[in-house]
Amino acid sequence: MPQEILCLQRIGKRFPGVVALDGVDLDLRVGEVHAVCGENGAGKSTLMKIISGQYIADDGVISYRGEAVRFASTSEAQAAGIAIIHQELNLVPHLSVAENIFLAREPKRGPFIDYRKLNTNARSYLQRIGLAVEPTTLVSALSIAQQQMVEIAKALSLDARVLIMDEPTSSLTESETVQLFRIIKELRADGVAILYISHRLDEMAEIVDRVTVLRDGRHIATSDFASTSVNEIVARMVGRSLDDVFPARKSVPTDEVLLRVNALSRAGVFGPVSFELRKGEILGFAGLMGAGRTEVARAIFGAERLDSGSITLGDTPVTIRSPREAIRQGIAYLSEDRKKDGLALSMPVAVNITLANVRAISSHGFLRFSEETAVAQRYVRELNIRTPSVGQTVRNLSGGNQQKIVIGKWLYRGSRILFFDEPTRGIDVGAKYAIYGLMDELAADGVGVVLISSELPELLGMTDRIAVFHEGRITAVLETRKTNQEEILHYASGRTHA
Repeated sequence: MPQEILCLQRIGKRFPGVVALDGVDLDLRVGEVHAVCGENGAGKSTLMKIISGQYIADDGVISYRGEAVRFASTSEAQAAGIAIIHQELNLVPHLSVAENIFLAREPKRGPFIDYRKLNTNARSYLQRIGLAVEPTTLVSALSIAQQQMVEIAKALSLDARVLIMDEPTSSLTESETVQLFRIIKELRADGVAILYISHRLDEMAEIVDRVTVLRDGRHIATSDFASTSVNEIVARMVGRSLDDVFPARKSVPTDEVLLRVNALSRAGVFGPVSFELRKGEILGFAGLMGAGRTEVARAIFGAERLDSGSITLGDTPVTIRSPREAIRQGIAYLSEDRKKDGLALSMPVAVNITLANVRAISSHGFLRFSEETAVAQRYVRELNIRTPSVGQTVRNLSGGNQQKIVIGKWLYRGSRILFFDEPTRGIDVGAKYAIYGLMDELAADGVGVVLISSELPELLGMTDRIAVFHEGRITAVLETRKTNQEEILHYASGRTHA
C-alpha cells in the first residue's frame, strides 16, 4: 500500500450559527488522486481551507508526513509543500500573468524584480499546461477559463507534494480539461498527492483512485472509485437515491412571443442574430466557448454595446441602453460569475434579495427594515435557501444557495424574461436539481427563460428549443425532443446542413 502523506482525524470547525465540520476523518496517500464529494454546504471547501492553512480547526488532529501540524497561514502550508487551486479565482487583475504566478516569490536581481527571468519562468509553466498567452498579459484581459489555467500554473510553480484542486474544470473547455488531466497524471506519477473536488462525477473515472463523501459536515464513506458507481456516490451525497437527473417538466410553452430579437449585431463579436422567446418556454443557447452566447445575452440586457438590430417585447419595440433600462422592462440576467456580477458578497441575504427592488421596501428615502426582513424570509422559505438567518453574510453560503439568492432577487423584482448563464457551474447534483425545478416553475408561471449552458445533457434535459451558436451567429434552432448531442455539435462546429 502506498505511504500515507496526510491524515486528518476528528476534524471539527464551527462558525456563528453553523457547524461546518463535525468529526471528519480523511487520509491521503503518496501518488494518489483522492476525490472529496458532497453537496454544496457539505464542508468540502472548509476542510480544504483547514488543510491549506486558511482556517484553523477547532477540533481534531492533522498529521503531515508522520508529524502533527497546525498551519497558521497559507504561506506556512505552502512552505511545507501543500498548495491549493481555489474554485474562487484568487488572482490580482491589474498584474500580469507572470506576476500572478510568482506573486510574493518573484526572482530578484539585487533589490529589484528580475522581469526577464520572471517571464521566462512563467512561460515554461504556461507551456506545460498548454495556455497560449504571453506572461506579460494582464490577468484582467483573460477569460474566466484562462484565469483558471493561470491558477493551475501558479499551483504547479510551488512544487507542492500535496495539491488541492477545488472545482478545477468548472470553467474549462473540453480540450483544456483533457490538458489538465494529462498534467494530473504526470503529477501522480511523480508522487504528488492530489485532493480533487468536483461536481462532475462522470469525469472522475479517468483520474481518481479513491473517493470520500461528506454530508452536512460529516464523513459518510471512503471507497475505491473503481468499485463505486456514480449513483452510489450521489446517493451518499444527498442521503437518498436520485432516479432522475432532471425534474419532470410542468411548463408548456404558449404561442405568445415575449421577446423577439431581429438582426442583433455588434461588429467583430456577434451578428446578425435573430430569435424568439415564447411565454412559458425554456430556450437553450448552445455553442462552443467564444461562440457569442453570453455576449448576445448581455447585449439584450444592456450590459454590452449594440451596433444594429431591434428588440421587441410583446408587440412593443424597445431600446435598451443599460441594465437599468432592461430591469425596468422586466429582463433579468443571471451572470455565469455570480460572485462578481450577481451578489454583494459582504452584505446579508436580506439585502441581496431586495437589492434590485429597494423602492418597494422604502418610504421617503428610508428603508423599512422589517419589510425587508419579511420579504427575504419569504424567498428563503420558497426557494429553500439554506442559511442560519436572512442576516447571514452571503459570502459564507454555499454556491447553490448563493445562486438561489440571485434568483430570488430577480423574482422579487417581478422579471418576466430571465437569462440563466451557466447557472449550475460549480453546483452539486442536489442543488442542480433544485435550480432545474425553479426554472421549470418559472416557465410554468409564464416567465420566458433562456438557459445558456456548455453542458449538452443539461440543455437536452431542460429546454423546449435550442438555438445553436457558431462564431457569433445562430446556425440552427432545434426542437429539443427531436435533436441529440451529435446534431447540436454538428451545428456548433459551423456546419449549416444536417
